[in-house]
Amino acid sequence: MGPLPRAPSRDRNAEAGRPRRAGMVAADLHVHTTNSDGRLSLPEVLAAARAADLEAVAVTDHDRLHPDLAAPVETRDGLTVVHGVELKVETDTQRLDLLGYGARATPALRAELERLQTDRVERGRAIVEGLEAHLGLDLDVAIEPGLGRPAIARAVADHPETDYTVQAVFDEFIADGRPLFVPRSVTPVETGRDLLAEACEFVGLAHPLRYEDPGAALALAADLDALEVYYPYDGEPDLAPVRRAADRHDLLVTGGSDAHDDDLGRAGLDAADWAAVRERLPAPR
Repeated sequence: MGPLPRAPSRDRNAEAGRPRRAGMVAADLHVHTTNSDGRLSLPEVLAAARAADLEAVAVTDHDRLHPDLAAPVETRDGLTVVHGVELKVETDTQRLDLLGYGARATPALRAELERLQTDRVERGRAIVEGLEAHLGLDLDVAIEPGLGRPAIARAVADHPETDYTVQAVFDEFIADGRPLFVPRSVTPVETGRDLLAEACEFVGLAHPLRYEDPGAALALAADLDALEVYYPYDGEPDLAPVRRAADRHDLLVTGGSDAHDDDLGRAGLDAADWAAVRERLPAPR
């Protein structure tokens, strides 16, 4: 894969909007809604972003564009809302997540996302049926586009006849390699990169230290535009390799909480880094 064209370097100390304290998160660029596996609707996510005193939020649902975001970037009651997407892709050795920002629904991307959603629905149905048969329960789960394993695990945890936590459902039943795990179709990495490059203003690699082989993931980032440097990893991982990769390949720095609930702003960009990202995006509508 060859590198994507990049805009000229920007001054990351440019004026970034209303004043904020040094180090404060101004933009959370990795958030999910009920459109995929988040717990909040889009209006609820935007309310949570305002409550966290964010200047900007990116909606990056899994393998799905949000139907209520009509433009790549919008302003809603003073909050900048970036339309994004998180697309899982497959390399020769592992699966990674790409983040596209400033997304538009091109015909090619729409077709691939529809294919993936059909596969997600069938996979979700198989997981639910497997859990119901194993546990002897009827789970209140809507089999619909956007269904993911977290929603299924929450249905088990919320059922009055179980004492499972969401994590326990994953660990015992539906995580990779567990007895009720069902694999799903994943887009090849080159196909995914090209689809997002056509449809989005820029494409980055999500949470590089979460993969089985972070070194290989960071090597792939050389063919992208951006790298998620700021992320709420468990513990205190060494971020130096991530920062070095961003500097070495002149990648745009992104960051976000990966929130599936209302806990926005746990990680993200400060005002200076957000200013650099904002200059790569079209003007809000």
